[in-house]
Amino acid sequence: MKKLLFSLAMLISTPVIFHLKAQSQEVDSCYFFDTVVNNHNQIFQLSCIPSAVEMVLKYYKVVKFDYYDLQNEWKNKADGSFRDFDNKELYGFTFSQRFVMPRDANFPIDSLFQTIENELKSGKKVIISLPSDTGWHMFVVCRQAPDGEFVSYSKLGSHTLIVRNTKEIVRMANGTEIMTYTSRRL
Repeated sequence: MKKLLFSLAMLISTPVIFHLKAQSQEVDSCYFFDTVVNNHNQIFQLSCIPSAVEMVLKYYKVVKFDYYDLQNEWKNKADGSFRDFDNKELYGFTFSQRFVMPRDANFPIDSLFQTIENELKSGKKVIISLPSDTGWHMFVVCRQAPDGEFVSYSKLGSHTLIVRNTKEIVRMANGTEIMTYTSRRL
């Protein structure tokens, strides 16, 4: 009888454990969207790169929600790129520009997607450059949906942008650059 009760208890609790893990990932995603993205603004038309970096720093709570120093320094810098943050250490986080290569048929898209998946699985976010009406705009890849697509967020002023087909956009563009980070805090 004890064996049966133990087996029944294990059977009942197993789905709860899996549900809690999935729920914790949803909570993290909700925290990023509800708390970080919704309380952040891109304050200059061309400050999407430092804006994305600020969102990552705010996610890890190493800066306050009223922190806009990177954008205020950048302003409308027209010749900026991920290169400006490559190997730059900010508040214990070192950012790295990745996949700097021609966007063409030889671009290693599968490797790019695997890199993003690995970063997300390790609990990190990834900054990604996606084509937009005016050129390129920076987003933060927050999570991977059950269908395998990446969900990415950005700001345009106070307007929140949500992209649920990040992989499809990257494929159409024949690749893109990303920024990842390391930290002694993680």
